[in-house]
Amino acid sequence: MKPFTRLTGTAAPLPIANVDTDMIIPKQFLKTVSRDGLARGLFYELKTRQDGEPNPEFVLNQPAYAKASILIAKENFGCGSSREHAPWALLDQGLSCVIAPSFADIFYNNCFKNGLLPVVLPREIVEDLLLKAGGPNHVFTVDLTAQTVTGPDGVTHDFDIDPGRKAGLLAGLDDIGESLAHASSIEAFEQRRIIETPWLQSSQ
Repeated sequence: MKPFTRLTGTAAPLPIANVDTDMIIPKQFLKTVSRDGLARGLFYELKTRQDGEPNPEFVLNQPAYAKASILIAKENFGCGSSREHAPWALLDQGLSCVIAPSFADIFYNNCFKNGLLPVVLPREIVEDLLLKAGGPNHVFTVDLTAQTVTGPDGVTHDFDIDPGRKAGLLAGLDDIGESLAHASSIEAFEQRRIIETPWLQSSQ
């Protein structure tokens, strides 16, 4: 997993509340276990017209936001089913951070497991950031170490994050990676257990 430390990039405004995981990545794109190529299905019903052509009004189809690395949305982002393809699709698009007033719990947890930073800020601040992202200068900086979001006007907002999750993102470690970081201690425990409680060992 790629470490997340400090990100400066284009922020795309998506002023929609209750964006569910089926809107993020519709069910027809869930047939793969690969994380590659999922950007094709990201927000498919929003970015694609009924004739199959790209919808020029959708924010990520607009040239100014085509390479956005930050997404700003409204409350309850990621609600619905627990599909892990949702953060995969956002990452495959090049989005590394989502800012919103609130997130659905399962989606929020899945973000940290995949290296996507979800930032929670008060609703009034997010509304202001949405307006700024829609302006002529939409370059934002998200600093995980300092726990700040800085808009194009230079105004900085602090955000809270669980220290353990922060450490995992900074180090680029998912749950498995964090376990493997303690591999030597785990191996020492297993060796000690064999000596101290040999009756627990299988005879097979």
